[in-house]
Amino acid sequence: MNQPRMNVESFNLDHRTVTPPYVRLADTKTLPGGDVVTKFDLRFVQPNRAHLEMATVHSLEHLFAEHSRNHSDRVLDFSPMGCQTGFYLMLEGRWELPDVLDLVAGTLQDVLGATEVPAANEVQCGWGANHTLEGAKDAAREFLAGRDGWEQVTA
Repeated sequence: MNQPRMNVESFNLDHRTVTPPYVRLADTKTLPGGDVVTKFDLRFVQPNRAHLEMATVHSLEHLFAEHSRNHSDRVLDFSPMGCQTGFYLMLEGRWELPDVLDLVAGTLQDVLGATEVPAANEVQCGWGANHTLEGAKDAAREFLAGRDGWEQVTA
């Protein structure tokens, strides 16, 4: 199916051909002041065939956002995809894929060792009751189990 070129990078990706779990360089931007931002696509499940439950997405967002900053002070953001199949990881500067893979693996190991979801309460979160530590751990475990294929985006 031939689609017109879109402004959003991920809209130009044929989601039928990807093979999660993977970590993909999605974009590198040089900002007007010269700073560089690098964005990675962390795809957890097969688009249009599976999705992460919202409580799992929410909990992974909190856990990864908090714990990734223990591995690097260059983490800018960790945002869920609306389709609930993965996340975008935004980092300051240019990153080589092996360094990102180590950051992701280390952070997901932290998720497996977590005893609670950070900031999962009404004071610090807009939907504090919508979390599942076990769901986040299950998703992290599955993603880590596929580490050998993280650099393989398509079949």
